Amino acid sequence: MPQNLSLSRLSETRQNSTIASGYYSTENTQVTAFEQFEIQPYQSCHAREVSELFHLCVHNITHARYSQAQLAAWSAAPRSAKHWDLRLNRSKAWVVLVKDAATASSMCCGFINVETHFTHQGYVDSLYIHPDYQAKGLGERAYRVLEAWAKAQGYARLSVDASYLSKGLFTRMGFIQIQRSYQQKLGQVIPGFYMEKNMEKNI
Repeated sequence: MPQNLSLSRLSETRQNSTIASGYYSTENTQVTAFEQFEIQPYQSCHAREVSELFHLCVHNITHARYSQAQLAAWSAAPRSAKHWDLRLNRSKAWVVLVKDAATASSMCCGFINVETHFTHQGYVDSLYIHPDYQAKGLGERAYRVLEAWAKAQGYARLSVDASYLSKGLFTRMGFIQIQRSYQQKLGQVIPGFYMEKNMEKNI
């Protein structure tokens, strides 16, 4: 069975992660030619990595619109694997895996999920990509897998509460801003944008 790479160990091999246009970009990133990416349906065995990944992504945000207090409320600490497993199994979710062909190792470097309990529509609940793998098109690739699935279910609309970081991606994917959104978390207000996409139109 392939060995999983540690998120913390992998982060030590990357340098100078920054935010650019709402997304993480990297400089001096040591990504080898042997690394391959694969998007797979979420399984319970991914829960621990998803928990660590979510917390890591939130606390690598340096956008001016989000204070340290807001980030601490967004993710005070990694939640339990059970929490994430329940959350993702109540929706339709996928993980982005990075595989090193030379060592047969793999790591969860992203995930996306859509809530499915609405009638004829889906709500994109999460989209996170490891800071060291931003600006490689992985967020868009993960979203397109989700959208293809949603179309196959006959969904007429997708919606999302996008952050300042992810608004650009969802705009490129054909979402339209409906209004500003504000989420309450541990006494902090996290600002964002409520957006929708009409699935009957192609981008």
